[in-house]
Amino acid sequence: MQKMKSKTMVIFGGSGDLAKRKLIPALYMLHKKSSLDPDFNIVATGRTLISVNEYRIRANEALNRYLNADDIDDSQVSSFLSRLTYFISDPEKLSDIIQLGDFIKSISENKHNVLYYLATPPSLYGVIPANLKAAGLISSESRIIVEKPFGYDLSSAKRMNDQLREVFEEKQIFRIDHFLGKETVQNILALRFANGIFEPLWNRNYIERVEITAVENMGVENRGGFYDNTGALRDMVQNHLIQLLALVAMEPPIAFNEKEFRNEVVKVYRSLRPLTEDEICHNVVRGQYIESHFSGGKRVAPYREEKNINPASMTETFLAMKVNISNWRWEGVPFYIRTGKQMPTKVTEIVIHFRQTPHSLFSSRDNQPAQNQLIIRLQPNEGAVLKFDVKIPGSGFEIKQVPMEFTYDKLGGVQSGDAYSRLIEDCLNGESVLFTRSDAVEASWSYFDPILSYWKTNEKVPLYGYPAGTWGPVESDKIIENQKKWINPCKNLTDTDKYCEL
Repeated sequence: MQKMKSKTMVIFGGSGDLAKRKLIPALYMLHKKSSLDPDFNIVATGRTLISVNEYRIRANEALNRYLNADDIDDSQVSSFLSRLTYFISDPEKLSDIIQLGDFIKSISENKHNVLYYLATPPSLYGVIPANLKAAGLISSESRIIVEKPFGYDLSSAKRMNDQLREVFEEKQIFRIDHFLGKETVQNILALRFANGIFEPLWNRNYIERVEITAVENMGVENRGGFYDNTGALRDMVQNHLIQLLALVAMEPPIAFNEKEFRNEVVKVYRSLRPLTEDEICHNVVRGQYIESHFSGGKRVAPYREEKNINPASMTETFLAMKVNISNWRWEGVPFYIRTGKQMPTKVTEIVIHFRQTPHSLFSSRDNQPAQNQLIIRLQPNEGAVLKFDVKIPGSGFEIKQVPMEFTYDKLGGVQSGDAYSRLIEDCLNGESVLFTRSDAVEASWSYFDPILSYWKTNEKVPLYGYPAGTWGPVESDKIIENQKKWINPCKNLTDTDKYCEL
């Protein structure tokens, strides 16, 4: 695809929550650093009956609410808002889309060189592209960004891909997952492939197991209606966590370009060993948070009492599972992944457990694990820690585990709006390396679909309750081999056994 900067961006669902919280702040940050062409236009469109001026007022409020104060520059805000307009339309009505096309033509010299962003419910992912095509608003210059979820199961994912490909070529479709836009996620690749000390050890001969944790210290908040029909597997595991697993497990690409990188991701997904029904029973643990009083004695309501939640809901808010990869590099190395809401802290990190030395010569004074660990922290306190053993000063040969730590703030920290800004800029420039390809979506769903099917047809599959503010059902520890347990990370990066946010 020819690299051609888009001249206009149209945000369907422009009056919605995603546009307010993420897209408008991200576009402002691109404007501030002069990454947008002087004649670049932003058209937000939606059913909400408000004027252009009122929309700009709301956008200004969003910038002040969701960006750091240091990022706000009054003159930059003013010039950014002048790029921003609002067009009232119903995306399900072809007549409204035709009028939208006329409006785009009135503000831009090329009505086809447009980036369309679907910040809408997935139910519109087929309707909007079809109406754009019928209105004559699609050409080889057009691009479209689609937000997750990329389907709710394998069949719906295939149907969504087919609907998009009826209008766009695959190279024009950008399936966005903000996880891949995070600097710290991309740093996994740099850590692996830019350092000669790690790659020779990055295999079954030296690594015993891998843990991937992505948890939140909050409930569903105002997303009850969405979440109760989605659950942790669809919301986090099938996309975010499996992508992190792919970055850890993938083979080095021949070159870091969109074809080679995404080919290696797909290879990982296709190497995931399918789960038998017995393995689903024993190696997949689902839970749902229940009432607790952990926060200063204040009652935390159970999931089933949250707004817009079915009182008899069986939707999982926690999921832990064991994943095996059937290839030369990883055969026999279990990958453990988990996610959950109402956990003790908000944290995303990867722990690489290296194998123990073949013979232990020294005793340990504390209860730290004997293995070396590499901890890659994605949020908060972004960074990495390598844990290794040293001799305690004095007589004897007692050892103690110590950390060697790097934090991202030593490089100036991570800019606000980082993930969405990076991904939108890549899309404007036609760079698709960090976007999900259709075969990756379907390969991922091929692995997880049997779990959903098994849950649906077996009502007796346990859904364990866990008190809000804890690390989930105790049954999740049982999936880890050799009587090991999860590493429960705390808010800080180094002293994970001393400081927790409870």
